[in-house]
Amino acid sequence: MQNKEKKILISWADIEERCFIVQMNLEELLFNFDCLSVYRKFLEDKIIEKLYKLIDYINNDQPQFNVFTRLYNEFFIELIASNSTATLKEYVIEKIIFDENPFSMLAEKECFEDIDKQLVKAVSRDLDSLYAISSITSGEIKEFALKKISGSRLQRDAINGLASWEFEKKSKCSKKTFSVQCNDVFNEFYLNSTWGEKVKKLADFYYKNGCGIFARYSAFVWERKENGGYLRGIESPDPIRLSDFIGYEEQRLDVIKNTEKFVNGLPANNVLLYGDRGTGKSSTVKAIGNEYSESGLRIIEVSKKHLTDFPAIIRQVKNRKCKFIIFVDDLSFEDTEESYTVLKSVLEGGVENRPDNVLIYATSNRRHLIKEKFSERAGLKSDSLDDEVRARDTIQEKLSLSERFGITVIFSSPDKKEFLEIVEGLAEKRGINVDKDWLQKEAIKWELMYNGRSARTAKQFIDWLEGSEFLNN
Repeated sequence: MQNKEKKILISWADIEERCFIVQMNLEELLFNFDCLSVYRKFLEDKIIEKLYKLIDYINNDQPQFNVFTRLYNEFFIELIASNSTATLKEYVIEKIIFDENPFSMLAEKECFEDIDKQLVKAVSRDLDSLYAISSITSGEIKEFALKKISGSRLQRDAINGLASWEFEKKSKCSKKTFSVQCNDVFNEFYLNSTWGEKVKKLADFYYKNGCGIFARYSAFVWERKENGGYLRGIESPDPIRLSDFIGYEEQRLDVIKNTEKFVNGLPANNVLLYGDRGTGKSSTVKAIGNEYSESGLRIIEVSKKHLTDFPAIIRQVKNRKCKFIIFVDDLSFEDTEESYTVLKSVLEGGVENRPDNVLIYATSNRRHLIKEKFSERAGLKSDSLDDEVRARDTIQEKLSLSERFGITVIFSSPDKKEFLEIVEGLAEKRGINVDKDWLQKEAIKWELMYNGRSARTAKQFIDWLEGSEFLNN
């Protein structure tokens, strides 16, 4: 009888010890959340906030089954909704890399050696805490819950059966749109547990690539909302590169040289690319953006109707490390529009100067961007009381806009020989082996039937031909 009572006492002692250990582990986890300083903003993130609430609830004296399962599932759904294949660790690493905080903003502009050592220590401590948070497994959470929730067997089985948030482990970043530099930093964190030692790696990344959305995306579109505008990062920008083009090498060389000066911190000009449709003006700007993105160049596309937002855009980017090309596609104005005065002001002569890290590249099918009327020129010698007295001033004002671009590059429609050279070059790049005479005859028929001779028409013809070859094989 005494031995039986002794075994019972030992059993209760073991239970109390396990509960004490669970309580300590939960308090340590919560401690990692509460001690965040530089990355304090993480606690406002929906996923991190739900994870904190889940752990904090289990830490209660008597957690209830129904409340626990609700909090658990809310966190799980929020996590997989962010990226259906991301693990918790991947999510936290991504948040670290693209977070804008006092450290990342400073590291974007200063070398690591010049950053205050106390700030570096605070970042190091935070990174170690974030590693502990990212390493929490669904199995551990369920184990903590089972030791604290005194429920029925059915409820305990339900807890064990809750979905796990550990998916197939990956050694590389799950988002293919990330840059090479980003993938390197990501893997440094994913493959190591000593996150506190990665502060310099992060700082060097920010110094070269910028931080926040400018580290994550290389191309943006300016969007307008009721309460103002914002930069929307493009997840999958047009992947076109300069090596993809055939023809117009001299025209592109002018744009390339100007862009290289810009990214190297030398004086550079705004550029107007004008000419016939389908000659590759817009594609040239996109390719320039892709070619120099790893050198810190970012493209911001702004529609003509949002030109009045130029001052707001410039204020968002003027103090950043990256270089920005504001891209306005298919630019032209009706004679009644006044928004062109905003563009004139930004190009040259505004009260708020265009910062050194911003250039404007625009494309247009018109050499003179503002439409004129014969009646305006007639007004130079008109006796009509309804005509403008200073008609010449109006004409000069309209002509002056295009002159404010430092460089103007002309893209004209190719002649027959140039068109066929583009067709043959694209066919060779695609690995399409067909008779040259047949290719030329079909290309001529295509341009007669469709959009005339242009680089775009040549590409459309090759797309059709490649698709036909695939179907025939």
